[in-house]
Parts: sequence; C-alpha cells; structure tokens
Amino acid sequence: MRTNERCYMRRPIYEEMVLNIDGASFGNPGPAGAGIVLTAGNEVIHRASIPLGETTNNVAEYRALIAGLHEAAARKARRVVVRSDSELLIRQMRGEYQVKAPHLRPLHEWGKKIADRFEGVTWEYVPREENSEADRLAKEGAESSRGRLPEA
Repeated sequence: MRTNERCYMRRPIYEEMVLNIDGASFGNPGPAGAGIVLTAGNEVIHRASIPLGETTNNVAEYRALIAGLHEAAARKARRVVVRSDSELLIRQMRGEYQVKAPHLRPLHEWGKKIADRFEGVTWEYVPREENSEADRLAKEGAESSRGRLPEA
C-alpha cells in the first residue's frame, strides 16, 4: 500500500443498541462527569467516563445522553434504547415533562436533534441498581474533574 492511500474499516450496521447513561456531580454544581455504556446484543461496544469540569447533575445527565447518542450514531445504530436512572431526563425526552430550567433547554434540544437521526429511540427509566456501570463511569469522570478544577 502506498503511503498516501487510506484504509477505511467498515463499521457494521447495528439494528438496535442499548445505551446506558448517567451523570454525576460532587456538589450541585460541582466537579462532574458523564458515564456511557453502549451495547449491542450482549456485547459491550463502547464505554466511556467523561470529565465535565464543574456543572450540575442534570447537565451531566444530558451530556452523557448527547455523548452516548453521538457514539451510537457513529456506530451506525438504527434504533437505540436509552436507559437512565434520571426520571427527569427520561420524562423530558419523552415529552411528558416540560424543560423549565433555561440552562437545560439547549441540551434537551441537542439531544432531540441527535435522537431524530435514528429510526427509533426508546426512553427507559431504570432503577439505579440496573445502571451501576454507567454510574461508576460517571463518578470516575467527576473524580477526574475534581483533580482538574482550581482550588477555591
């Protein structure tokens, strides 16, 4: 292969992926992180712990959603089941609750725009114990943010 040739790997198209998300904030606002776990069938396709700096827990939840949906889109998912232990986020994304907080409206709209790329998105509220890996990753991200923030 010549040096100027590029080799592209084709990613498989997934009919359905499951996206577990969580946000964490040590203080509200405080050092925050997002956790995502993306699976197809019984296989973990991607997991991430994302430091977010200082923000609120609800912002961290939305940032986890946005990062996870972007990852599912990049991996060519057709349908996504979003699972979160944030009843507020799930009900807002379903349209059951209004987004009253002005700082959450742009994040909600961003999440909706990404969700519209898929053939279908199912929004599932799950108990915290069914979201433990995403929770652990979100807390790791928040811990990383704690180490990066300047002392007050």
